Amino acid sequence: MRILALECASASASAALTDNGTLLGESFLRTGLKHSRTLMPMTEDLLTVSETPISSVDLFAVTVGPGSFTGVRIGVAALKGMADAAGKPCFPVSALETAAYPFLGTHETVCAVMDARCMQVYAALFQNGERMTSDEALTIAELGERLEKIPGRILLAGDGAELVCNTLREKLGERLVTAPEQLRLPRASSVAFLAQAHLARGETPMEAAKLMPVYLRLPQAQRELNQKMKQKEQTP
Repeated sequence: MRILALECASASASAALTDNGTLLGESFLRTGLKHSRTLMPMTEDLLTVSETPISSVDLFAVTVGPGSFTGVRIGVAALKGMADAAGKPCFPVSALETAAYPFLGTHETVCAVMDARCMQVYAALFQNGERMTSDEALTIAELGERLEKIPGRILLAGDGAELVCNTLREKLGERLVTAPEQLRLPRASSVAFLAQAHLARGETPMEAAKLMPVYLRLPQAQRELNQKMKQKEQTP
């Protein structure tokens, strides 16, 4: 099975192509540019250099969140467009599971965290290759209370890893360790391998039209609008 995968729910953007579990190629950028300017050019280059016509792709996979609202929307929209044009199915993958993927073979607890701004994070815990918690939106203080109950070393992965480590270091000490820089951020290759693993467990892909972003909280603009509406209703 040939899989084209995209990841731009985090601070970076990447595209990857796999064929029956073999990584054929991957492009990764963390340049500070908007994903709308980087994702499609790197995907096109990947397909061109690997001499892969988009019609030969069997499955399209993407991180659907949680993470950057804009990044998630860009990734999902781009993948839906390609999959719909090719008439092929899609597979949604958690951005947190993607961040944890390189470390799922370890015996220590892996805490995948994405920066949600305002001292909040999206987080999920994994241990011995299995999920311990669902994807959640938490304050860093709330996450710290949960991590205190977990024995042993805790490996932090994702674009919120350094923030969480610095914030909770006094409380949890040396038990908190950040993943190496080159492995810390989620990558499209992990998206592809996870999609294939989920399919092997009997999960089914979906039509492009049904692929949707997964938001664990409202976007900031909507929260601010709701607050203004609430204040307006309370004003005599």
